Amino acid sequence: MSNTRDQSFLFTLTADRPVVSRLSVFVIGCLTTLVFAPAEWAILAPLLTLPLLFIALTVSPKDAGAHYFWFGLGLFLTGTYWIYISVHVFGNAALWIALLLMVGLSLILSSFLWIAGWFTSHLSHGEHWRMLLVGPAVWVVIEWLRGWILTGFPWLAYGYGQIDTPLAGWAPVLGVYGVSLMLLFSTAAILVTILTSGKDRLIAAALIIGPWILGGLLTFVDWTEDYGEPVTTTIIQGGISQDQKWLPEQRQATLDFYHSATLGVPQSQLVVWPEVAIPARDDQVRPYLEIVDRDARRNNQSVLLGILEYNGERNGQSRISNSVFLLGTDKQQVYRKRHLVPFGEYFPVPASVREWMRMQNLPYSDLTAGDDVQPLLTASNGMKMAVAICYEDAYGAEALYAFPGADVLINVSNDAWFGDSIAPHQHLQIARMRALEFGRYSVRSTNTGISAFIGPDGDLLQTGLRFEADIMTADIWARKGTTLYASFGNWPVMLLCFLVLGIFWTRSRAGI
Repeated sequence: MSNTRDQSFLFTLTADRPVVSRLSVFVIGCLTTLVFAPAEWAILAPLLTLPLLFIALTVSPKDAGAHYFWFGLGLFLTGTYWIYISVHVFGNAALWIALLLMVGLSLILSSFLWIAGWFTSHLSHGEHWRMLLVGPAVWVVIEWLRGWILTGFPWLAYGYGQIDTPLAGWAPVLGVYGVSLMLLFSTAAILVTILTSGKDRLIAAALIIGPWILGGLLTFVDWTEDYGEPVTTTIIQGGISQDQKWLPEQRQATLDFYHSATLGVPQSQLVVWPEVAIPARDDQVRPYLEIVDRDARRNNQSVLLGILEYNGERNGQSRISNSVFLLGTDKQQVYRKRHLVPFGEYFPVPASVREWMRMQNLPYSDLTAGDDVQPLLTASNGMKMAVAICYEDAYGAEALYAFPGADVLINVSNDAWFGDSIAPHQHLQIARMRALEFGRYSVRSTNTGISAFIGPDGDLLQTGLRFEADIMTADIWARKGTTLYASFGNWPVMLLCFLVLGIFWTRSRAGI
């Protein structure tokens, strides 16, 4: 009798005290940020997600959506607060503009979770065994959708927080969303175990540990392999803060540092500078680039450097790309950033708003995006490189075209925009997931950290200093072969999720 009374109390708590329950899930959302870098308390993920799944079983779809929304607001406000730093502190925008963008983005992302809560409640029909399939499928579909709708913002996908757990073994098979799926499946199985008894409880308990055991076994699979000789590679990090980088008096010192640092590592076959390492357009420093190219050829080096590339005029506007040049080869090669940052590198606003931004001395000009598919950059030793600039590496599916041809991953970034916040740590965690998904070494060069060499298993081989000039050298290998994720991308996990949702939607419409 006592157990029945306790269970009844739990099932009515969210309905009887809606304000308290919404505030509670908001706090839970805030705590969920600790799942991700730099805290990386991965074990919190199932514990903090379990209440959401329970709520979706016990309240109406509308109320479940509201609870998921408040959870999301807590997660995204605390997990992406660094947007304020980039917009106000370094972007010099007014305080209200920075807060508007930060809160506005959090509200939009939380709205996706409102949809997740509604559908989870609607399709589960209060039946915990349905939740075992519906909860994970809805969550992963929503994660995927917010990764591309309105240009996408895939930050804080649950799978990233599991990069150092056995669940990471699923990444080369199903990608980051597959890791999220296995985490949510295991969490839903915990809920079923709590709400059942007897033989059913034993079955549910086995389903809790199943994804972890299989994921752990998958970590022993070598999806790709080294080939050829080791390639001595150097990362050069300028360590120049964002508020100093573009000062005219700082330019020559920056040029001298990168050039002399490159000359100081003649043994390195590949040298990687950060995103827009040179604070100028390429047409403004053409003699300097020619000197770097000449010295690289003499030392038989390949030098990758980030720079703003001038591509002429169109309709009275300069066409400028955020690019990476490859110097030291027979012919200069270039990669142009494809996925631009909204309100950072392009502004999806009407002309009147753009004019107001100009009058307020705010950035208002759009950069020019590169082609969706671009030739791989090929070093002088023949190694083929897949390049991602800044947060492009958060869009793993956009790099699929490069495989299996690419031998190594290159990520150049400028996380100086986010100061001493959690953003650079989160970004490094994302880069580790890309290396694991594709089974390739990753060379990550940033302006102020966190620069790193990452192994094909996602492990950190070497990390650099933060906010200081740093030069790191390590041997990496070209890798051949392909992971299942590199072959099929997100389609297997998404088809599985949509199949599950289609079945339960049909059953719901039929009243089954």
